[in-house]
Amino acid sequence: MGEVPVKITDACTGCGVCVDVCPFGAIDTVNGKAVINEACRACGQCVDVCPVGAIEMSEAEAVDLSDYRGVMMYAEQRGGRVHPVSYELLGKAQELAAALSEPVYAVIVGSGVGAGAEELVNRGADKVFLYDDPALAEFRDDPYTDLLAQCCRDEKPSIFLIGATSLGRSLGPRVSAKLHTGLTADCTYLDIDPETRLLRQTRPAYGGNIMATIVTPNSRPQMATVRYKMFTEAAKVDNPKGSVVEKPIDLSNVRDRVKVLGFDEAKEQVSISEADLIVSGGLGMGDPEGFGLIGELAETLGAAVGASRPTVDEGWIDYRHQVGLSGRTVRPQVYMACGISGAVQHQAGMKTSDVIIAVNKDPEAPIFKISSLGVVGDLYEVIPRLIEKIKEHR
Repeated sequence: MGEVPVKITDACTGCGVCVDVCPFGAIDTVNGKAVINEACRACGQCVDVCPVGAIEMSEAEAVDLSDYRGVMMYAEQRGGRVHPVSYELLGKAQELAAALSEPVYAVIVGSGVGAGAEELVNRGADKVFLYDDPALAEFRDDPYTDLLAQCCRDEKPSIFLIGATSLGRSLGPRVSAKLHTGLTADCTYLDIDPETRLLRQTRPAYGGNIMATIVTPNSRPQMATVRYKMFTEAAKVDNPKGSVVEKPIDLSNVRDRVKVLGFDEAKEQVSISEADLIVSGGLGMGDPEGFGLIGELAETLGAAVGASRPTVDEGWIDYRHQVGLSGRTVRPQVYMACGISGAVQHQAGMKTSDVIIAVNKDPEAPIFKISSLGVVGDLYEVIPRLIEKIKEHR
């Protein structure tokens, strides 16, 4: 557990002003005195408002950057099965490590995940750090965060990557806070600056209207959460030379404030993140009823239903269907864009699809520039005929 960089002195009167102003809920009142907890982000707002000057900010401890070496990625697993985003992270970690001439590490936490650790070795990891215990079968923020932070302190990687899944988005900020390092969330591109050898972390900002490239020059590890379906999975190697390192686990020293009583999996016909076929609708449909036709085509094909951001903003369909920089990044075998003009933000979320088919009345629509096949026409004429032909063929 890292030392909190904010200190409350004995001059505290317990007035509670700092408790009210803290945006992170990082200050508690214990026995009439304010106490900083580990949610602290060292923003300094409490220091400024304390009426008696009882809160002090300690100087950040200098980090010897030469102590840190290696590119580490967190191998997320669910029910003992490694999530595909982990193999994408491993592939990117290998690319970054090659540019730095450093080793590739993976860390996996769970119960009965030894086979997953071996698979990471088979795909080229130099070392896989394994935390395997029945008490870790169910994901909980506290123990997983503590163990990942401890692994980073022990192994000192220069870079640490986590998938930007629902679990990764929860873990990333917590681990970075414990390590007192920066975190760039939801990255879509990573590379190494050839001059500074720093990790350049690129992510969408301002609703996807600009791309921001961020570096972490003064702290380690350089941390980023990375979008799913952005990179190519690491392939299996012919003669893997890596090893699995079983890490000791003392759960008595690990915080665990949550008990999982049960788990109900969300009922979704086809997730756009996993789908091989996606049919998406845009504002060109004219009204929300157009998604009825999109859904009929998707059902005929066994595809998932996607959507452009404007249709989600208009309330025509749920956010979980949104494709693009501010939605989900997808990489299906076939992506069909119906009534979608193809703004840069939307293209960034689907342009790596194997085959792109566009249906749009505007022959100048940008989507046609990246399409494998384009149909200039009214989707309300094209799609019903397509559905009819597919059913005839079957």
